[in-house]
Amino acid sequence: MDPSALSSDELQRFLTQEKEKAVVNEMVAKLTSACWDKCITGTPGSKFSSSESSCLSNCAQRYMDLSLIIMKRFQSMH
Repeated sequence: MDPSALSSDELQRFLTQEKEKAVVNEMVAKLTSACWDKCITGTPGSKFSSSESSCLSNCAQRYMDLSLIIMKRFQSMH
């Protein structure tokens, strides 16, 4: 997509979408880093142990729940 060919409204939508993508990518990176540090206790083999898988799943779910609560809180402040 060539941003220079967009109208002002289209450009604004494009920039908003790009910001949202960046936020999601940053959240995934933080989630991955935090949950990996918390749940992976050694050098992983070809697959995670059941306790590591369970920990990663629970960690990711808590992180997503907390992120949703924070986003709703910010939206209610505006």
